[in-house]
Amino acid sequence: MAIVDPRTGQPLTSPDGQDSNAAAQAPAEDVIVDVTLDNFQQVVLEGSMQRPVLLQSWADWCEPCKNLKPILEKLAREYAGAFVLAKLDIEAYPQIASQLGVRSVPDVKLIAQGQLYDQFQGALPEKQVREWLGKYIEAPADAAESPEEMAQAALASGDTQTAQAIYQELIQQYPDYHDYQVDLAGVLVAAGQTADAKQILDNLPPEHRDSPKARGVRARIEFGEEAPSAAEIEALGEREDSEARFQRALRAVADGDYERGLEGLLALMKADRAYADDAARKTLLRVFDALGAEHPLTVTYRRRLFAMLY
Repeated sequence: MAIVDPRTGQPLTSPDGQDSNAAAQAPAEDVIVDVTLDNFQQVVLEGSMQRPVLLQSWADWCEPCKNLKPILEKLAREYAGAFVLAKLDIEAYPQIASQLGVRSVPDVKLIAQGQLYDQFQGALPEKQVREWLGKYIEAPADAAESPEEMAQAALASGDTQTAQAIYQELIQQYPDYHDYQVDLAGVLVAAGQTADAKQILDNLPPEHRDSPKARGVRARIEFGEEAPSAAEIEALGEREDSEARFQRALRAVADGDYERGLEGLLALMKADRAYADDAARKTLLRVFDALGAEHPLTVTYRRRLFAMLY
């Protein structure tokens, strides 16, 4: 597994031309190392000439450090020697922390060939740590799923109970990462617990209450309240009049199938612009607002709407 230089996009290799595949056979006890004054030079500076080093600065009093620690250790074992996780206790070795410019913990630095290539501060959730690490080091083919991926898979299969349990645990671990609360609200909507979902969204801090993701969940709630039930959709049978097409599009949006809903609304607008006082266009704009201006579906369908209008 080669580390990628973000400036050139090319794999980095050690001076002797060996890549990090050889390191993949390293014993498990060599993958995670506690840094001291005696071994810092060997483990971090000299060691990074052979394979990347992930240097984690932590402190015993730091609660976020305790959340991040098992994630980094799990990834170090999973990557099987593609990088070394070097852990620095800043209270035991403040002189090293000072020389590294560590101002707060947790602090994670990626070092390769004696150089700092990237870093982050704070206890990122596992999914974000994987994404950050994946920019530089190829993930193993048999990489485990992150909790977020497991929750999404459970939700896709209709197992809302498992998805809910995963997000509740993530919220306990990362109470300040409000996206998890929005994700949980989305699961509750899928489970039909819209009152509980509304309560979660209403209790978010103001700066997160109106985020694109939160608006999307609120829109699903609103569309769910407006849309016909599955039984009513089935009762429409083969009807293809404007009312039936509009109701099917509403149901699709309420179910989170935004692309099918947008496609239906756009087709209805093209076929019958006057239906219900331009309801198709107005509903398209509501969905755009719910998804957010940067969402790929918003960009695509706003462009198509513009082309149709002008």
